[in-house]
Amino acid sequence: MHIHILGICGTFMGGLATIARQAGHRVTGCDANVYPPMSTQLEDQGIALVEGYAADQLMLRPDVWVIGNALSRGIPLVEEILDRGERYSSGPQWLAENILPAKWVLAVAGTHGKTTTSAMLAWILEAAGKRPGFLIGGVPQNFGTSARLSDSALFVIEADEYDTAFFDKRSKFLHYHPRTAVLNNLEFDHADIFADVAAIEQQFHHFVRTIPRSGLLLTNAADAALARVLSRGCWTPVEQFGGSAGWQAEMLDADTFRVCYAGEEQGRVSWPLLGEHNRSNALAAIAAARHAGVDPGMACAALARFENVKRRMEWRGSAAGVAVFDDFAHHPTAIATTLAGLRNKVGSARILAVLEPRSNTMKLGVMKDALPGSLAAADRVYCYSAKLGWDPASALAPLGDKAVCHEDLDDLVGAICAEARPGDQVLVMSNGAFGGIHQKLLDRLSARHPQAAATSPKPPQT
Repeated sequence: MHIHILGICGTFMGGLATIARQAGHRVTGCDANVYPPMSTQLEDQGIALVEGYAADQLMLRPDVWVIGNALSRGIPLVEEILDRGERYSSGPQWLAENILPAKWVLAVAGTHGKTTTSAMLAWILEAAGKRPGFLIGGVPQNFGTSARLSDSALFVIEADEYDTAFFDKRSKFLHYHPRTAVLNNLEFDHADIFADVAAIEQQFHHFVRTIPRSGLLLTNAADAALARVLSRGCWTPVEQFGGSAGWQAEMLDADTFRVCYAGEEQGRVSWPLLGEHNRSNALAAIAAARHAGVDPGMACAALARFENVKRRMEWRGSAAGVAVFDDFAHHPTAIATTLAGLRNKVGSARILAVLEPRSNTMKLGVMKDALPGSLAAADRVYCYSAKLGWDPASALAPLGDKAVCHEDLDDLVGAICAEARPGDQVLVMSNGAFGGIHQKLLDRLSARHPQAAATSPKPPQT
């Protein structure tokens, strides 16, 4: 089969392209912006790419057009596909029809932690010799790729609640039909497509309806929204993690916790990852792997070798004694959780938080009132305020003079470097590339203090 993917350079669609190619299909694709590293990754697999969405791509004559959810009506190629009655599909639908039917699908859903938990689960299964396939919305450093097809019956997928395509407004995860499902948490997000949290709960309720009675549903016991979802009906056995029952994590020291289930110890995890959220993610992954036949003690041992996901508290370098970290956090809850984890690790060291409000929800300003509270643990706050429809300076006013905003990226970099001093931790938070700000910071710090930069030690893994 020849498939041509519209929006191929997105994380999900690029992963789908990789899986389709490994399944033996001919794959081509197009995107508005074709550039490394995704373009290089795809071309290395023999996938030809086209820049833009011109209608002349109809000459490629694929068997099916796979259309990403970033595409909308009015795009020339989309209009021509519809006018000519061409066969088309969404990415989740194509995956469900061509890859997943023969698989035991382990799906990880939730507002936060989907990528990390999926990566943990895939790594546990890999360490147990089960060699799962996977499609994850980030790059697990244990694998070096976001997607893989294997001959294993097991397939781990990050189950996103965002809509499927312009012609299918259901959440993506409704296509996956998992046997094992994790519900990490549920908060309001994606204000561009959901009116309120009740609308998201509705989609999660539909998701629960797709899980068979022979499967397993793992749910966060501390989440009230998930409790509301399950109260609407559940036909699958449930195990809980967190809370006072089910799977629990008990801290033994700064880097080690005991994993218990139904009051009995299952194993211990020793690792350098930060925060209670990662312990919760680990419990979910261990429990899901147990359902797929992995002993929890073995799963705990595997997590000691888990290397996290790129852009999840990822150390990008140090210069002049200043450490620079990159994190995907873009929701107030994720921002607060990330800062809390870093604060716990670095103690009284200064944290300079750098935020780009880039997600559709953030751009709409829906959660602006929650930002000051989420950033309270930082010693200084820097906000990139370009292309926003609301005033971040006013929103961050409760933080007083420790918060500043800049519309120009170079001015922002200059302000951070002027303030930074040895021992500081610069935490950059964005769900985009942020104009390469991480390297810009390191370069400018190095230029100012070349001797100090040369002797800056690498911090421990976070």
